Amino acid sequence: MYKYLIICLILSSSFLNLYAQQGQHKQTVLKNQLRLNFLNPGIDFEYKISELWTVSLNAGLSYGGSFKNLSYNNDNGLQYMISPFADLQGKYFYNLEKRIQKGKNTAFNSANFLSLRFLYRGKSLSKNFERTSNLDFSIGPTWGIQRSWGRVHYLFDVGPVYYFDNKGNSGILPVMIQLNVGYNLLH
Repeated sequence: MYKYLIICLILSSSFLNLYAQQGQHKQTVLKNQLRLNFLNPGIDFEYKISELWTVSLNAGLSYGGSFKNLSYNNDNGLQYMISPFADLQGKYFYNLEKRIQKGKNTAFNSANFLSLRFLYRGKSLSKNFERTSNLDFSIGPTWGIQRSWGRVHYLFDVGPVYYFDNKGNSGILPVMIQLNVGYNLLH
C-alpha cells in the first residue's frame, strides 16, 4: 500500500514542478466555474488557483461498478452501484496558449488537462453486489479534455487509480474513465 502512496506523491511533485515552470503564461483565460452535471448528477465547482491550474470539487450521486478486492465474489454479470460521491481534482491545463493561438474556444475552461484525482464513494443507495465496506476511495493521475459549446459542458478523463476502503482492502485499476455532460452556470 505504501509504495502506491509514494507513487502518488511522486506524481504530485511532478505536477508541482509543471506549476513552477508555467511562469511565462501571458493570457488569463481560466475562470471560476459552477456547473450542474447530468450523467453523474451533481454540482461541480471549479476554482482557479493560478493561470494554468484549477481545483475542482464535484459532489452528487454516482453510478459505478465494483472494484476487485472491495466486493465479495458475485456472479451477477454486470455489477452496479448508486451512491453519493465527492470527486476532488487538481487540474493543470497544458494547451491553453496553443488553443488561443489557433483561435479555438477556451470559454468555460475548455482545454486539455493533467490532473491528480481523489474520489470518495459513500454508502450505497442501490446495488447488486456486496461491498467489503460502505466507503471506498481512489486516487490517481489522469489525462483529460473538457470542452464547452455554449453553456453545455463535456468532460472526459482517463487514468490509473489506486483504490482502497477503510478496512485495509486495496488494489490498482489500470484504467478508470470519467465521462460527464453538464450545464455551465457562470460566465
